[in-house]
Amino acid sequence: MTNDRQSPLNRRAFLSTAAAVGAAGLAAPALAQQIDPYTGQPVVGTGAPAGATPDAGMVQYDAGASPRHNISSFRMQDWRPHFQNLTNGAILVDMTSRALHFWGEDGVTYRLYPTSIPVSEDLTRRGRTEIIKKVVGPSWSPTPEMKKRNPEWPDFVPPGPDNPLGTHALWLSWQYYRIHGTHDTRKIGRKSSNGCIGLYNEHIAQLFELSKIGTQVVLL
Repeated sequence: MTNDRQSPLNRRAFLSTAAAVGAAGLAAPALAQQIDPYTGQPVVGTGAPAGATPDAGMVQYDAGASPRHNISSFRMQDWRPHFQNLTNGAILVDMTSRALHFWGEDGVTYRLYPTSIPVSEDLTRRGRTEIIKKVVGPSWSPTPEMKKRNPEWPDFVPPGPDNPLGTHALWLSWQYYRIHGTHDTRKIGRKSSNGCIGLYNEHIAQLFELSKIGTQVVLL
């Protein structure tokens, strides 16, 4: 549960820290790419703890990976190998191609979107789940573990350009896992999240309208 009666000082400190890290990233991308904003430690060779919340903070993608590597597998797929039917629609997230596929219940509607994926295997969850909640203008809160590591961080970040969940979010049945937008377009096509699947804001808005509570989701 979050408390939106946060300290203005804490919120300003959080945002100023994020801005500083972002500015450093523009000046020295290699350094920014290797720092986990949750811990301040290098991402490469470390990995964030299991159960970390969605990808709040600055970009922390795998410095050794290139989005070009997934181009050959970024292609249309058939829903039948992955779902028994299209009841409520179906979403397939392909970690290899870093792509999200959506099939409508009508059997005609199909969409293919590039995504961000978790930065490490420790944070990657695969299997079957479903959409249990849809939110326009989501807020964000750190998990208890994140709060322990960063007590100065706010308990609550309201909707807006500072929010790491972008403009729309789809809650999955797994705790802390979401399909959501991002205001930081550098994340898309990369290993850049702490467990969630990110889309461009324009794309999550489309998926938000197409999907419903109960839409089937498979991550593989």
